[in-house]
Amino acid sequence: MEKLEDILTRFGNKIADNAQKLAERGAQPSLLPDRHPVRDFFIADILDCAFKGDRASMEHPFFSLSKTRDTSTRRYEHNGVTVIITASAEYGLATIWDKDILIYAVSQLIEAINQGRPVSRTVHVKAYDLLCATNRHTGGQNYKRLIAALNRLAGTRVQTNVATNGVRRRESFGLLDNWRVIEKSQRGDFIATVELTLNEWLFDAVLAKEVLTLNRDYFCLDGGLERRLYELARKHCGHQNQWKIGLELLHRKSGSTASLKEFRRKIKELVSSGDLLDYRLQYDAKADQVLFYTTDAKKLAQSLANF
Repeated sequence: MEKLEDILTRFGNKIADNAQKLAERGAQPSLLPDRHPVRDFFIADILDCAFKGDRASMEHPFFSLSKTRDTSTRRYEHNGVTVIITASAEYGLATIWDKDILIYAVSQLIEAINQGRPVSRTVHVKAYDLLCATNRHTGGQNYKRLIAALNRLAGTRVQTNVATNGVRRRESFGLLDNWRVIEKSQRGDFIATVELTLNEWLFDAVLAKEVLTLNRDYFCLDGGLERRLYELARKHCGHQNQWKIGLELLHRKSGSTASLKEFRRKIKELVSSGDLLDYRLQYDAKADQVLFYTTDAKKLAQSLANF
């Protein structure tokens, strides 16, 4: 059996080689353009707020990675953790792009807590602000898409033994408890303000600040798998600067419905392109493992020195 130090050395050499190749090629993540480069004062103030993702859904696969309607039931189990996701027959599973709504709401709540303001599970959100903050267009069709996303979030049911704020719930709950339009535009043709009620599981995570700050360009990542891998990298590379995982387990944790062969091909593409914001990947074919590592040169050098 290959020694751990030999595996780490091999990874370290590959990281250095790959980093050099990416630097020479000028490889950068392929991001959607910033759709709101010129913002009014109020929107700019909102966007100054750090965006937060809850750790539990960053760690475990709660969302579909496909833009195609999916009504399947998902089940994930690992190290005693169980997550069962049931889709609404009418609307399908909530997607990782729908999750942007929850990220926005959680971020506003965390900012309010940091400022010493009272918070509750009910959040009032201006639709225009939400669309701008999550890098959406603000045309009429996008308000209809927002309604569809809210329906998927409320219709998707979760059963899990993952605790938040020390509370382990033995019940099924929606990714969003409920929502309602409380104000329409002056012409009445699209929503202006919507009221969201977060489920208690997510709200407990907010109260305990079980969240992590996301790169603002997260909303410019178009691919579902790229978003999911970024979440996993952010969750596991927070302090250690690198994270190694077997490809098969990564496949399960990602929630991807692609075959393992296709998933491996996509990982190799991401290794070559460097498309993962603050992190990059290295694939070890011999061990069938993936190493995530920070793009911060100083942290990476320190990490490699500790091999």
